[in-house]
Amino acid sequence: MPRTWLTDRFGLDVPLVGAPMAGVGDGRLAAAVSAAGALGMFGVPTGAPASWVAGQAAVAAGSGRPYGVGLMAWALADDPGPLEAVLDARPALVAVSYGDYGRYVEPLRRAGITVATQAGTTEEARAAERAGVDVVVARGGEGGGHGRDEVATLPLLQSVLEAVTVPVLAAGGIATARGLAAVLAAGAEGGWAGTAFLGCAETTLPEPARRRLLETGETGTAYGRVFDVAQRLDWPPEYGGRALRNAFFDRWHGREAELAGDDGARAELAAARRAGDYDTAYVYAGQAVGMVRHGRPAADVVAGFAAADELLSRFARPDSPDPAPGS
Repeated sequence: MPRTWLTDRFGLDVPLVGAPMAGVGDGRLAAAVSAAGALGMFGVPTGAPASWVAGQAAVAAGSGRPYGVGLMAWALADDPGPLEAVLDARPALVAVSYGDYGRYVEPLRRAGITVATQAGTTEEARAAERAGVDVVVARGGEGGGHGRDEVATLPLLQSVLEAVTVPVLAAGGIATARGLAAVLAAGAEGGWAGTAFLGCAETTLPEPARRRLLETGETGTAYGRVFDVAQRLDWPPEYGGRALRNAFFDRWHGREAELAGDDGARAELAAARRAGDYDTAYVYAGQAVGMVRHGRPAADVVAGFAAADELLSRFARPDSPDPAPGS
């Protein structure tokens, strides 16, 4: 694989980060991705206590390789416990995004932690650089889970690479070696992939949700705030979520104001999650879901991404011959 800022910073074999998928990816998945030669991460769900963060950090560290943690800035404002646990654990990388993240950058950096944030527009990337982050994640609207849906990955990546001087990773729709090779060729220091790992047994995804995901094609996702509004989560409104389209989403999309006051719908969603009814309950995933067809160990997914090296080498130009004397 080509050496990049990402591989050199963390001693990786593959320039890839496993995205911190809160509620789906915990320390076990992070450890598996890191052990395979990429950088595994786990995300901190809303309301998770500091003890949970500490426990999952210990599991992630069990690989003996660097790992990372994803934090939601808007949630930290009400509960700083997860941040304190992260500072104690000192993972190699922390991504803090979505909300007023700037106040957390320096405390993390003082602890020797590399700090990233996800940016969905070029202006967000510029603001991240001004805030002092070490690396920007240019996340296109194709990505699963939460983020902006305003710019697709490829145009966003090109623009961000022109706009900032800090290293840039690319996220959104990167699920195979071809996607990783494409963003590396464009100038990214690595890829940031979540959906590609959703079929892995190392996730906490319930089996009915995994089956539904593996059966979903590339047009089977939808973006919006339905599931957040139904749960009364205080996500900033500019950050909706991309999930598998289902009957609950279709019923309430465009009626979010009404949904916000419907306690019956809130209870219905909670009951569906308990029952494993994914015509109502949600599964967050990106537009690359159509390429996730089989359940595989995380190590196999990372190995598949490593084939980007072969793709890139096919287009590498051999050294030009020395000019002929006198030419």
